[in-house]
Amino acid sequence: MQSKTPSESRTIMTDLVLPSETNPLNNLFGGELLARMDRAASIAARRHSRRVVVTASVNHVAFNRSVPLGSVVTIEAAVSRAFTSSMETVIDVWIEDRENGHRTKANEAIYTFVAVDDTGKPVAVPPLEPETALEKERFAAALRRKQLSLVLAGKMKPSDATELKAIFEA
Repeated sequence: MQSKTPSESRTIMTDLVLPSETNPLNNLFGGELLARMDRAASIAARRHSRRVVVTASVNHVAFNRSVPLGSVVTIEAAVSRAFTSSMETVIDVWIEDRENGHRTKANEAIYTFVAVDDTGKPVAVPPLEPETALEKERFAAALRRKQLSLVLAGKMKPSDATELKAIFEA
């Protein structure tokens, strides 16, 4: 299976925050933002795998800044690492200043998707070849997160994670 780059999966979604999507403080509901991030990340995972994908986990979400009513919100997602049938996607959320157009990073998240066939069974996905320094950093970090989750789930011993890291980085 031919490898792909993170840029081949990159997905950018831009939208406005409308009154029906805000809380009493006139900021975007967290759940609404999670749904938008899930859509962008699933498109990125589908672009990488060219298969139907399902959300396997939300590994990390940081609501660092509120997103006010009327904001222009841009969500950028890309696959950061591909495993056997799963893919980790990194999502960055940006808000645009209404007056000068300057973008500020408001939030970030990491989601994991699994590619499936028509019956819902996991299928293999192409490997990922990071190109930029940031892509390489995210690629390495994805392995550490996966190993940590396997250790915490009791599916891997901490010593095995160290050995696997050496194998993957060789």
